[in-house]
Amino acid sequence: MVLAIATSGLVYELGMAAVASYVLGDSVRQFSIVIGAYLSALGLGAYLSRYVERQLAAAFVNVELTAALIGGLSSPGLFIVFSLGASFQLLLLVVVVAVGTLVGLELPLLMRILETKLSFKELVARTLTFDYAGALVGSLGFSLFLVPKFGLVQTSILCGLLNAAVALLATWLLTGNDLRERRSLRLARSSAILVIAMLVVTLIFAPGWVSRSESRSYGQVKFAQDTAYQRILLTQRAGSLELYLNGHLQFSAADECRYHEALVHPALAQVSRVRSVLVGGGGDGLATREILKWPDIELVRLVDLDPAMTELARHQTEVSALNQHSLDDPRVTVVNQDAFRWIEYDADSYDAIILDFPDPTSYGVGKLFTDTFYARLARLLAPGGTLVVQATSPFLSPNSFWSIERTLRSVGYHTLPMRVFLPSFGDWGFVLAKLEPIDRVVDIPRFIPLVCLDSSAAQRLTEFPDDCLANAVAVNQLVNQSLVHTYLEEAKRIE
Repeated sequence: MVLAIATSGLVYELGMAAVASYVLGDSVRQFSIVIGAYLSALGLGAYLSRYVERQLAAAFVNVELTAALIGGLSSPGLFIVFSLGASFQLLLLVVVVAVGTLVGLELPLLMRILETKLSFKELVARTLTFDYAGALVGSLGFSLFLVPKFGLVQTSILCGLLNAAVALLATWLLTGNDLRERRSLRLARSSAILVIAMLVVTLIFAPGWVSRSESRSYGQVKFAQDTAYQRILLTQRAGSLELYLNGHLQFSAADECRYHEALVHPALAQVSRVRSVLVGGGGDGLATREILKWPDIELVRLVDLDPAMTELARHQTEVSALNQHSLDDPRVTVVNQDAFRWIEYDADSYDAIILDFPDPTSYGVGKLFTDTFYARLARLLAPGGTLVVQATSPFLSPNSFWSIERTLRSVGYHTLPMRVFLPSFGDWGFVLAKLEPIDRVVDIPRFIPLVCLDSSAAQRLTEFPDDCLANAVAVNQLVNQSLVHTYLEEAKRIE
């Protein structure tokens, strides 16, 4: 019983923190806030348990059922609230404190119920052993099994069902001689059955409810999946296919050619003959589609952390049609690993490296924009090779953009900042870099079939208006990741 309630409690905590980091970014901050508030609420619940003096078994069952409802519905409820534009952070804090207080009540009540059956020494030893074991089961199960298999929404509901099942079982196991408490437990048994029924219905329909709420914000949902790394959402809006990761737009089919042609072709045009290319991120296959237009390509190695993303790019009909089945090309090798770790073991050299990572909203992504990462990539560049980085918006996030450019220069690269206008995003920026002096003229061969980037547009890529010019910014180092703080501050101002 203790193992089950400890497991559920930890999963609730991790689930709420994960939802917050998905939708708000800055995972370190969100996990810190949720864990801190949750642990404080555990103490509050333990303190409040002193005021429960009668019918302890019935009180324990009712606490379990309340925790099952609030904790079980926490993830789907938070997703729906965020998609509706309500006060997400306030509700998050309220739910975290409520669940933490209820979980904090559970163990003291159960120990007081069992104190007549076990010696104090044995009671403390057994209870704390199973409590800590439940924390281990919950933490490992959450990341390794529950979220990858069921997603955040159904994981929290399943743990709610586990809590409710414990409550139902307790109505038989904790029956004593007090007639009033027996009557209370019989009533609680009916409540437990009702709560279980409610959670089963919610388990069946909650994904649809969340999908419909997201449709109001993002358009018609065609695909949604919570993975171990992110929430993937594929939608249709105004006839255009759109991809969102953790609530952030990654591409719109209406104008993605502007982005991907500007990302890929100026970089490849800087190399005399392009045979091998390394792609970091870009799991949608759209950058790879552009790379394969170059006739001498022999190898494209795409390193993307999330296998669910590359599987979507391969097997979802509309996405695979948009990327022209690029990830199934025999010249393409897909590696589902953390790019930061992968480059430590990659012994190949590449004529070009294309970095198409998401914006640096968390430290997990921010490390891929650091001086350490760029310095390590330098050894993978063949002589004359080119590196290009997706560098956020020079208009909306100028300090972030120029921080990335300065970070590249700090480790010995020559740089060429570029920008392109996208109706879906506004001004968007890239930084092209080489270890040798760089040709500042963007001249793409005519034999490359382009849709959006003609010769005149290519020449304008390096033109920056005064309101997008360089600011005094810091180098993004692995030890401080100043870029993440800078980007999140600029994102707040936009909102």
